[in-house]
Amino acid sequence: MQNKLPSKQRTNQQNSWIPLILIGIAIAYLGLVLYIPALNVFLQAFSQGIGPFFANLTDPDFLHAAWLTLTLAIITVPINAIFGLCAAWAIARHQFPGRALLLSIIDLPFSISPVVIGLIIVLVYGQNGWFGGFFAKFGINVIFAFPGMVIATAFVSMPFVAREVIPVLEELGNDQEEAAQTLGANNWQIFWRVTLPNVRWGLLYGLILTNARTMGEFGAVSVVSGNIIGKTQTLPLFVEDTYKQYETAAAYSAAVVLALLAVVTLILKEILERKTTGSRE
Repeated sequence: MQNKLPSKQRTNQQNSWIPLILIGIAIAYLGLVLYIPALNVFLQAFSQGIGPFFANLTDPDFLHAAWLTLTLAIITVPINAIFGLCAAWAIARHQFPGRALLLSIIDLPFSISPVVIGLIIVLVYGQNGWFGGFFAKFGINVIFAFPGMVIATAFVSMPFVAREVIPVLEELGNDQEEAAQTLGANNWQIFWRVTLPNVRWGLLYGLILTNARTMGEFGAVSVVSGNIIGKTQTLPLFVEDTYKQYETAAAYSAAVVLALLAVVTLILKEILERKTTGSRE
């Protein structure tokens, strides 16, 4: 008679294939939608050699788009850092009417299409909008100009700092802050010496995500900027415009720069996640 495996052992052998199948499906899906397209971008960018690739990166339109993207990040990241810290502290440390509404407003960029956000900004700050005429009296153009791009970029990247800091503050509680206040520290000293050091990893994590969204934003900025070459064109808009103009080498070269920025963001994100996990342990 042949030895038969116990039913429990046969079940375990069958179940051992399930993780492998799921992993294979995940890898195949990521390969189709992420890895292969990303590899194709690099291959196309360097198809003519390294020389043409770097030549595309010295094009004046590319340099202006890169500088404009960097400028938007320099302005909007600190704005959202300050807003995120204030909102996180207010939500995590206080119970007040409208708290749930404030949380919903912070999450709006996650639920609304960036194109719709851009349209809302146009309707509010355009020539026929609520505030467009007021700013026009002082010669300030918001739409199809840099101010509108700042507003759109700040709006779409608004949630990240607050959403990363709020859980940290709620987990820490306010015992250390109350102890510092009992010892005579004022609110400013409590913030700098107690609150900020405790949330530093969550804050940095939120800043990295904010910067990544800022540099990669396309929809809202496309609507409010007008995509004017050499004036209101960011790197994502530059990629789209050059590709439409059949300047594929320039488009892929700019896309490689954005992809490398994304890789750096992922590396920093992984480092901060490990530090955050280690500090909690």
